[in-house]
Amino acid sequence: MTTIQFLGAAGTVSGSKYLVDTGETRFFVDYGMFQGPKRLRLLNWQKPSFDPASVGHVLLTHAHLDHSGMLPALVRDGFAGKIWTTQVTAELSKISLLDAAHLQEEDARFANKMKFSKHEPALPLFTTADAEKAITHLKGVDYGVRQAISADTEVRFRDAGHILGSAIVEVSGRGQAPTRIVFSGDLGRYDALILRDPEPVEDADYLLIESTYGNRTHPPEEPVDELASIIDETARRGGMLIIPAFAVGRTQTLLYLLRDMKLKGAIPDLPIFVDSPMARRVTDVFCKHIEEFDEDAQAVYRKTGVCPVLSDKLTFTHTKEESQKINDLRYPAIIVSASGMATGGRVLHHLRYRLPDPRNTVLFVGYQAMGTRGQLLRDGAKSIKMHGENVPVRAQIRNIEAFSGHADATEILRWLGRFRKPPKTTFVVHGEPESSKALAKLIGERLGWKTHIPEHQETCVLR
Repeated sequence: MTTIQFLGAAGTVSGSKYLVDTGETRFFVDYGMFQGPKRLRLLNWQKPSFDPASVGHVLLTHAHLDHSGMLPALVRDGFAGKIWTTQVTAELSKISLLDAAHLQEEDARFANKMKFSKHEPALPLFTTADAEKAITHLKGVDYGVRQAISADTEVRFRDAGHILGSAIVEVSGRGQAPTRIVFSGDLGRYDALILRDPEPVEDADYLLIESTYGNRTHPPEEPVDELASIIDETARRGGMLIIPAFAVGRTQTLLYLLRDMKLKGAIPDLPIFVDSPMARRVTDVFCKHIEEFDEDAQAVYRKTGVCPVLSDKLTFTHTKEESQKINDLRYPAIIVSASGMATGGRVLHHLRYRLPDPRNTVLFVGYQAMGTRGQLLRDGAKSIKMHGENVPVRAQIRNIEAFSGHADATEILRWLGRFRKPPKTTFVVHGEPESSKALAKLIGERLGWKTHIPEHQETCVLR
């Protein structure tokens, strides 16, 4: 008898972690960090409800922290198995987990220095030493390879098209009448910049499908014109454009598009500052794996001989001093900095400095989870709390959902349409309640499939 317990991304979009027990093998699919409201962030501090030493493996869909961010804590607490993932995700996770640990330590030090934490002393969720130990457990596997992880279980990763290296995880039993469970991870979009389309899957006994955008469709128009207008308007005001963007994936997509827009004369030739040491390292990984790009992006490389996410007047900052010098700029420029939901990182310092000035623009280009600063700003907050201070919001706040790396409801149905027969049960996960309910209803009406929306910590038996 196989069971699956939903320990995250059930009723919310973050904290992805699913514990599967086949009776012989216990493994997690993802072990992510909860983000957003305080009630969710506090879950990261809870003692595990299971014995980490009893879990043999983790199957990691991709490197975003809401799927991978608590791996250092899992290893610290006793997990001694292997973390299986794609080759590119293994490389990206080494960067993202070390960066996350550094930010945890920096935020704790800053909180103690400024004395705005309620805890004495403020502590990091995990340390750099924890992250360094965790990354030694990463094992890269190529797309399409069937990898045995135990006597009764094998895994295969398929391209999810969400970020470079992202995967749909297909888990199969070994032996007679094997049960096949498919985890969509974060499904990407069709015809997206740089990335290939999500790879189709035809069979599953049980399916876990994400529902981040399960209750909406992305605008049909391309984001280029709107982005060009925002950049031009901000430049004419003499302001700065601040784009909170995830260092893994979204930043590289933006750089690819900004390079193309500059070459075509669609936007002014403004300086671009990527204020994230992590984004620099991630960009290096992207440029190392151009073979993973889609055909259009590869064609740019063949024509120019230059990695297609790089361009003139592009500066990556590394040190705090370099980051602080950006605040001295008085001419229009574009600042791209993490994190994408403004939950932490260097972007907070830029927002704190630039939000009070009406000449500036803050542009959100991805999903903003409930309770994050990004969601509050996008929805019209007049002030925002950062580093213990209430910062007035006078800058222009804009949002372009067309840049999202998540499939919308129509694209999810397109991907589901490739299945040859319905799964026994389709679990709708990784979404706010209204998104999950909308997608479950849509799947039932359009496809006639049986769906279930699991609750946090619910355990389901797969028969």
